Amino acid sequence: MSKEMLNALDALEAEKGISKEIVIDALEAALVSAYKRHYGQAQNVEVEFDQKKGNIHVYAVKEVTEEVMDSQLEVSLKEAMTINPAYEIGDKIRFEVTPKDFGRIAAQTAKQVILQRVREAERNIIYNEFSAYEKDILQGIVERQDNRYIYVNLGKIEAVLSKQDQMPNEFYQAHDRIKVFVSRVENTSKGPQVFVSRSHPDLLRRLFEQEVPEVYDGTVEIVSIAREAGDRAKVAVRSFDANVDPVGTCVGPKGQRVQAIVNELKGENMDIVEWNEDPAIFIANALNPAEVSDVIFDVENPRACTVVVPDYQLSLAIGKRGQNARLAAKLTSHKIDIKSESDMEEFYAKLDEGDYIDEYNPEEGNNEAVDETLAAEEAVDEAIVASDMTADDYENIDFDEK
Repeated sequence: MSKEMLNALDALEAEKGISKEIVIDALEAALVSAYKRHYGQAQNVEVEFDQKKGNIHVYAVKEVTEEVMDSQLEVSLKEAMTINPAYEIGDKIRFEVTPKDFGRIAAQTAKQVILQRVREAERNIIYNEFSAYEKDILQGIVERQDNRYIYVNLGKIEAVLSKQDQMPNEFYQAHDRIKVFVSRVENTSKGPQVFVSRSHPDLLRRLFEQEVPEVYDGTVEIVSIAREAGDRAKVAVRSFDANVDPVGTCVGPKGQRVQAIVNELKGENMDIVEWNEDPAIFIANALNPAEVSDVIFDVENPRACTVVVPDYQLSLAIGKRGQNARLAAKLTSHKIDIKSESDMEEFYAKLDEGDYIDEYNPEEGNNEAVDETLAAEEAVDEAIVASDMTADDYENIDFDEK
């Protein structure tokens, strides 16, 4: 070994970003392995690398004993004292055994171990680098795809985009540039694995941070996000500055800011609503663009409510296949039941007609008022079915509650 070896280590550190000390440790371990294999497997040896001159010295380490049982591992006290009278039983003595012809086989063995350590070091560097980007957004290039994943080149590593993380309205082709959200990074036996997403709600959060300076610096906060990737999303925002309108700030002049995000997501519709500490106001805002007449909370379950809207706004409030109501429920973390004003008026009228409903006795046959109430319930159920909603999306009205 010589200074050329030191120069090579410096170049490796500069090009690969691998510390010289890591490579030297790998080199020493490789030479120990090679020496034991070719010059005595049982011998206890140490390798010392001279970082100034680039020379390597191999030492056999022997223990001082009274009687030598294994000459490769032990040295007698008498012989040790000829080297230095201060040696005692149990001391370790290093004898230089550096071969003059370490040989081609030993060099190849050393090379293999070094390359393995270099690969491990590169993997650790890549893992540490991309684990810092977890929960962040990166731009990559689509490389290829198979039945399971789309592979996105992020520079030093190829990330995977699973089917559930893809947007249903997008078609990916090789060399397409896309922005992806790094959902998680794992250090596997085959090296670091980066999982990315285009459908994750936090992708929207990062895109708003890129497009809206007030979101990035914390003046405007994104409180919650509800998203059906590729189709529609609702974003609730609030401002910590009374002079800053959170919705207008996120929309931008002539809608330029939000339009940039919509373009990045290939036309995904975006509703930006203002968050409010009053749940009733927040729920009304979340059902935008529909108008809300009233919000009635369930006494037994404060996370459930009935929202009353004008008759002509019912379809708009529910949305296509219940999407608007579903996203509003996710955004506000409330169970929302939407009723028209006429349905609620009819409901209250039925209650006002007969307080005697509670006194209903099936044996007396006084069923007329109850039958009318049940008919009203069935009418509401039919209206819900007609709007394409399911029983899971909306609760039946509790006609026993006044």
